[in-house]
Amino acid sequence: MNKMMIGSETITKAEARSAGKVAAYWTVTIMLAFSITLSGIGQLMRMGGNVDLVTDIGFPLYITNILGTWKLLGVLAILVPGVPRLKEWAYAGIFFLMTGAALSHVYAHDYGDAGFHVILPLVYAALGIASWALRPNGRKL
Repeated sequence: MNKMMIGSETITKAEARSAGKVAAYWTVTIMLAFSITLSGIGQLMRMGGNVDLVTDIGFPLYITNILGTWKLLGVLAILVPGVPRLKEWAYAGIFFLMTGAALSHVYAHDYGDAGFHVILPLVYAALGIASWALRPNGRKL
């Protein structure tokens, strides 16, 4: 049987799977957008450990302006409707930015407490991959 009851409505299993995929997409995408937005704002305002985070591995402080701006623009590109090609670039940018951050900390031997400086950017990269993979058809090229 390909139909199931949800409350008083009958839907197909394909519709239920599609609805589950959309819910998973938005859950992961909101987590990604929230995390990257907070990170970008923190870098632009040089809040918390953002200054030490970049200068301890040898980057100039102005890199926070560049990274923070690109992060916020990337989040906007992912969240706004339409512009599927720009979304592709934004997802790629987040992946390269986050894996580059993790590798930069590895090469500088700056792992942070329990590897936090490496693990967190890789988690963000994984969220980006998951969001990209779960995109509804209307958000794809």
